[in-house]
Amino acid sequence: MNNGYCSPALVADAHATDTIAKRVHYSPPWADLSIIGVAGSSGSGKSTLSHAIVSKLNLPWVVIMSMDSYYKPLDAEASKKAFLNEYDFDSPDAIDFDALLETLRDLKAGKRTEIPVYSFEKHQRLKETTTIYSPHVLVLEGIFALYDPRVMELMDMRIYCEADADTCLSRRILRDVKDRGRTVDGCIKQWFGFVKPNYEKYVVPQRNHADIIVPRGVENRVAMTMVTQYIERKLLEKSTHHRAALKSLEIGFESETLSDRVTILKETPQLRGMNTLIQDIDTCSEDFIFYFDRLSCLIIEQALNNVHFKEHTVETPAGRQYRGLAAKGEVCAVIVLRGGATFEGGLRRVIPDCRTGRLLIQSNTRTGEPELHYLKLPNDISKHESVLLLDAQMSSGGSALMAVQVLVDHGVPQDRIVFATYSAGRVGIHRLTKVFPEIAVVVGNMVPDFQDRWVEKRYFRC
Repeated sequence: MNNGYCSPALVADAHATDTIAKRVHYSPPWADLSIIGVAGSSGSGKSTLSHAIVSKLNLPWVVIMSMDSYYKPLDAEASKKAFLNEYDFDSPDAIDFDALLETLRDLKAGKRTEIPVYSFEKHQRLKETTTIYSPHVLVLEGIFALYDPRVMELMDMRIYCEADADTCLSRRILRDVKDRGRTVDGCIKQWFGFVKPNYEKYVVPQRNHADIIVPRGVENRVAMTMVTQYIERKLLEKSTHHRAALKSLEIGFESETLSDRVTILKETPQLRGMNTLIQDIDTCSEDFIFYFDRLSCLIIEQALNNVHFKEHTVETPAGRQYRGLAAKGEVCAVIVLRGGATFEGGLRRVIPDCRTGRLLIQSNTRTGEPELHYLKLPNDISKHESVLLLDAQMSSGGSALMAVQVLVDHGVPQDRIVFATYSAGRVGIHRLTKVFPEIAVVVGNMVPDFQDRWVEKRYFRC
């Protein structure tokens, strides 16, 4: 398994249906991912070819998924046969195609997916799983990658690897002895008992479904070039469509009023004084950090006004009852790196024990399109009462849209998300609230649209 960024499924209820119906549609770049199927005999070089394709592309969001993960769990009798090399792993009946199909459909919809981990030494699925989220391209490799019509229907490209039988057998023996705890005798027994007969019966016919037949595997440079060029073209098309969709979200930003879910800090003399020091180019680094931390505390405190509270009565030191409020549940924060890290000082002062997650979203220097490079969220984030999403600045809103989409894909309801930022442009706020009308937005001050990101540079002195 080659991890991508690498999402629980969206909560499907009537409330969510209403939200989707009234919001402007937005698809993240990883929605409708491209699936490349790579089939061929055991030992034909499928895995090597798949890894060579990923290596040549050199992109973080191309993921390899092996169909070996979807071997069916074995009962006691089947497990006994497996240890005696008498179980047929080379039949389509050994693969859980229904589970595989569900995984591919979830990924195609842009959702987070849990991939089973199969142990060849134990001949069982393990308890742990591998999470996949946000790949743009998925390479699905396995001897039956082009077998099930439902799976093939989801593919954008189908590849069949060919190699002579002697080469396949030698590769299989080397692999199984080294990586799967098998013996040479056991490998040969399986080869003649199951692999070779099933190859003729089930694997060779998949050749007819392939777009490209690749003899000699990675040595076939022409085929390698064709595949990588196709994937690069698909990624460019997706990028172009995504940027066009972002542009279309600007419509009406000058004439329409801001959403009532947007709060801009009231410009008091104290706030104006701190902003003067923060925005003065001659302010020293120590003072800049000190006053930005003060101001970030105010922004976070304002953001907490959007947290869901419940009535809570306590006893005062004077022995009286005070009827107050307490948060309904846990509040966590997600830092949009690296700008959002400037809020961590203020966050620790306001909520000292707050659990945090991290997102790294960077704009492509060539296209300007936001790209998700890193993701680490609390495992139970969908159960948190509120999630603060923190970034130092927002101008066009592309990164903010992507960050909110990540939280929604991980099961966080819109109305539990509070996006907080030091400064924002009107077009960015317009885009964000048009797509996600139920999130709350807290802004320190409004600035011209498409302003350079300078806060993090001054805060971190680089």
